[in-house]
Amino acid sequence: MTASDSFVHLHVHSEFSLLDGLSRIPDLTRRTAELGMPALAITDHGAMYGAIEFYAACTNAGIKPIIGVETYVAPRSHADKEAKTDANPYHMILLAKDATGYRNLMALTTKAHLDGYYYKPRIDKEMLAQHSEGLIGTSACLGGEVLRRLAEGEERAARQAADDYRSILGDGNFFVEVQDHGVPEQDRLHPQLVELARGMNIPLLATNDSHYTMPEQYEAHDLLLCIGTASNLDTPGRLRFETNESYLKSPEQMRALFRGELPDAMDNTLRVAEMVDLKLQFDQLRLPHFPVPDGETPASWLREECERGIATRYQPVTDEVRHRLEYELGVIERMGYSGYFLIVADFTRFAREQGIMTTCRGARRGAS
Repeated sequence: MTASDSFVHLHVHSEFSLLDGLSRIPDLTRRTAELGMPALAITDHGAMYGAIEFYAACTNAGIKPIIGVETYVAPRSHADKEAKTDANPYHMILLAKDATGYRNLMALTTKAHLDGYYYKPRIDKEMLAQHSEGLIGTSACLGGEVLRRLAEGEERAARQAADDYRSILGDGNFFVEVQDHGVPEQDRLHPQLVELARGMNIPLLATNDSHYTMPEQYEAHDLLLCIGTASNLDTPGRLRFETNESYLKSPEQMRALFRGELPDAMDNTLRVAEMVDLKLQFDQLRLPHFPVPDGETPASWLREECERGIATRYQPVTDEVRHRLEYELGVIERMGYSGYFLIVADFTRFAREQGIMTTCRGARRGAS
């Protein structure tokens, strides 16, 4: 397969899009490799739970991993949480170009859950602007702001939204997504969307918003949606996908959809994949910084904490107890885990002070 015939899926949901995505990561990467595609993105709803597993699976399959998220953008501020007005956020795809972008994705998803949660974990444009470096963004699906504004007949607002995102992310880092699932609303808005992108000189990007891997999984995915929405298959007006098109299609299938009218939208998927240069290292220990008193190291401070601990727990402190302490501390220091033990001791101490039960792994049941 030549580069001009290839394609990269950049809007993909795995099982970590809880009760919405059916695809398991090993199946996604295996199928991508079988179809000869050079890269694959993961863009789960509002979270990055599958990022590390996905990165490792892609690397093992010889595929470039692209880490992303389909985030929810609050219509107003992420702090606004009024019924009806703020309960239906816009969708947006964000992809990490590099390590900085990856850190910004983590920061955004964390803030979305801790500060912006209202039905969904939400960010806003101001928050995105604060963490925009190293990110690529797309207008997403019918739930995205650009398409939703067009659907509401607000063309000026749609253009403003597209311009906002382009300004936040920078020229060349924002794309207008085009999809073709045979859905009437997509067909109706498609000409307007393409005209908007062309008129504003924003590049187009072909995607397929994959929620399951193979077409024969449509019914299983439909059942998953029922579980997620507490519905039955025959519940009137329930959430369902109108067509069986949201699977991991081959480059040939995607090119057949867009080749005649929008070949650039296909080629831009390869362009985005080339823009991504993210390397994650798993051979180093990465722990949060734990502050210790001046003149101390994590190892020396852990030793002092342990000395105070045995003085209160053992009377007298026998040679056997001291020998065991030295042995344990020696192992911890050689492994580089002194900071880890200080961190665990800190949150365990806090929990006990607040009356929160704690248990130790390996301890007898009921111990605290």
